[in-house]
Amino acid sequence: MSSTSTNSTLTQDAAERIAALGDTVTNVGVHALRLTSATVLGWIGAMKFTAYEAGAIEGLVASSPLTSWLYQVFSLQGASNLIGATEIVTAVFLLLGFKFPKIGLLGALSALLTFFVTSSLLLTAPVTEPSLGGFPALSVVPGQFLLKDIVLLAGAIFLSGDALRRIAKES
Repeated sequence: MSSTSTNSTLTQDAAERIAALGDTVTNVGVHALRLTSATVLGWIGAMKFTAYEAGAIEGLVASSPLTSWLYQVFSLQGASNLIGATEIVTAVFLLLGFKFPKIGLLGALSALLTFFVTSSLLLTAPVTEPSLGGFPALSVVPGQFLLKDIVLLAGAIFLSGDALRRIAKES
């Protein structure tokens, strides 16, 4: 066997091992993303049932054309309870997605909608720090608080795709 074919075989073997490791890390990552997204939504959703959190989100909800109508239909606490219940159901659906991809898809799509709406608040809420010259100087609250939602939005898109892939494999 020539030196070139031995190096080629070792390279192919190494590439296969790296690819297998990549698959394992990706699978762990998908599960971690599902679990942490559900944790964030469940925890924050449960907080919406407190007067403290209902008051804390009032300005954000009122500033958005996508959510301001809630206060015309519900009280401050009622709107917060509805948002919280939606977030908790979404979290439960994401967790059920470990075993049931169709329910996981509903959870991922609900998370996608949730994080789309919260990310849109970056455009409607006062999020810059004027003392630092405005954009791109984000205020801690709500600017930096909302900024994380664009990552969660991307995670929800990924989980939606994963659920669709798993549903297709079941067929």
